[in-house]
Amino acid sequence: MTRTPRERSERPASDALAGVDPFSEVFTAVRIRSALYCRMEANAPWGASFAGSPHAKFGLVARGSCWLEVAGEPRAIALRGGDCYIVAPAIAITMRDALGTRAVDGERLLRSKVGELLTLGGDGPPTHIVTGLFEFDEWSRTPLAGMLPRVLVISAEQAQASSLAATLQLLASETAAGAIGSQVVVRRLAEIMFVQMIRAHHAAGRAREVGWVAALGDPQLGAALRAVHQAPADRWSVARLARAAGMSRSAFAARFKAQLGETPLDYLTRWRMYKASTLLREGVLGIAAIASAVGYDSSGAFHRAFRRVHDQTPGGFRRAMARAPRDDP
Repeated sequence: MTRTPRERSERPASDALAGVDPFSEVFTAVRIRSALYCRMEANAPWGASFAGSPHAKFGLVARGSCWLEVAGEPRAIALRGGDCYIVAPAIAITMRDALGTRAVDGERLLRSKVGELLTLGGDGPPTHIVTGLFEFDEWSRTPLAGMLPRVLVISAEQAQASSLAATLQLLASETAAGAIGSQVVVRRLAEIMFVQMIRAHHAAGRAREVGWVAALGDPQLGAALRAVHQAPADRWSVARLARAAGMSRSAFAARFKAQLGETPLDYLTRWRMYKASTLLREGVLGIAAIASAVGYDSSGAFHRAFRRVHDQTPGGFRRAMARAPRDDP
């Protein structure tokens, strides 16, 4: 009979899990191909709406204040100087100086910008916003979709309490200066800002939120996630993962599904295929060795699981990644 994931150990030791950082493991493999940006200098009254796109939107209020409205969210979010935000892909947003101010088409506005500077509005109080898109490669977009909250806002106070504040200051000054090489510097700073914002969001301990980042901060669910990341090739069952979390099987399964939107075993398969795709992309190991590394004794079973998750064969994925551009466009 065909065996699939094999059992290598009964349960990872707790001291071994202490050094496991799923956050770093995931984001090390994420590729931000570019961070397109502009500096928006607006004077009240002003408003601009931006349609949803395949890319995550980011913004930093460098001066003044404004309102951020996110499609699907019940209330507008008040932003002031030093606050920053990320909005997940495919979600439309509107920004304006005051609730009720008419908003114009932001895409049309962007076509009128001079260099990286966009000006709009009247002659009232000014607001300066560094705004743009994180352009992830297609492969990175899939895991990120399940990790990012719909909207993530870090206040100026939260930023000051972390290393994010220094990055935001550099980003604001670099976009204002327009010096030689600024586009390259801004792109690198935006990539750092992306990781630091999610880290600050995680550190804030928003227990009522759902999603992967929130689950990672949960003492019980986080223990199960670290166990999976520590030993993805083990023959995990819901009962074993529940023991790693220190919970009953039924309570663990229900809480995991509510928090992450999928069953523990669905997450396990998806993580194995993510690990496999990372190894395929590196191009060092053969497909059979990769199948073994993620817990499959049967290449056929590995091929079927990979195709179910990525909609292509492991070999097809490797060839596609070899053809993909490696540098920023």
